[in-house]
Amino acid sequence: MTVDTPAYTTDPFFGLDDRWLQTAPGELTHYHELGSGTPILFLHGSGTGVTAAANWWLNLPELSQHGRCIAIDSIGYGQTVVADGTAYGIREWVEHAVRVLDALGIEKTWIVGNSLGGWLAFQFAIDHPERLLGIVSMGTGGAKLTQALQGHSNPVLTEEGIRKTLELFVVDKSLVTDELVSLRYASALNDTASDRLAEVVAARDRDRTELPLDFDVLAGLEVPVLLIHGVQDAVIPVSRTWELLNVIPHADAHIFSQCGHWSQVERADEFNEVIGAYLSRHA
Repeated sequence: MTVDTPAYTTDPFFGLDDRWLQTAPGELTHYHELGSGTPILFLHGSGTGVTAAANWWLNLPELSQHGRCIAIDSIGYGQTVVADGTAYGIREWVEHAVRVLDALGIEKTWIVGNSLGGWLAFQFAIDHPERLLGIVSMGTGGAKLTQALQGHSNPVLTEEGIRKTLELFVVDKSLVTDELVSLRYASALNDTASDRLAEVVAARDRDRTELPLDFDVLAGLEVPVLLIHGVQDAVIPVSRTWELLNVIPHADAHIFSQCGHWSQVERADEFNEVIGAYLSRHA
């Protein structure tokens, strides 16, 4: 079953062109692509109103100098169209990423993941190690439930609620502009209009308990891994990176001071330099 391309254009604020890809019957994946060469798949986090553009707009232009950057709206988020009866969860989001790769004819890829996206990157490594070149993960999701995470599980769907969520992500609150709040709120309304938000949040939090990362498998991971974290991350404690660092044999870590959960935004220039140098060395 084919799906008509929605009449949608990503806001000029983000400076990214829209692409659409049929990835399953009734499923049309919305994504952005820049650069050429080694594939790099970008997987966003799970904050209210999140999209690929709202997660990676400050990174894709720079990092596209190092490879073919593909940033997708995961099923249940953003503008990706899903078939009736679509299920959500960690493995379902991983399998969606695999469908994207298959539809694009990509055999192996790097994955750059933020929060939930980092969690997905490592589950991808467990389920599809033969498709993986390496991982860069920031504030890796799947950590045990904290008070901050509990608040993250009950989003308030107002502009003020969106502002409070975004301010939780950063140390420098001036980054949370009225324009950014408005854009995220508009995206969140799209989520709720299609009755998806409660489902994806419930699926994520269910799998925190039912499908934690298998550290025994990750202990045998042979691809390069870079873990990034902000010291002041109020959503995922920096101990999560230390936990993974002590399990994954080829993992390195970069810790940003005066930085929260949104390192790719709050420290964008340095973030791009760190990731670019790592990809140049290992890719």
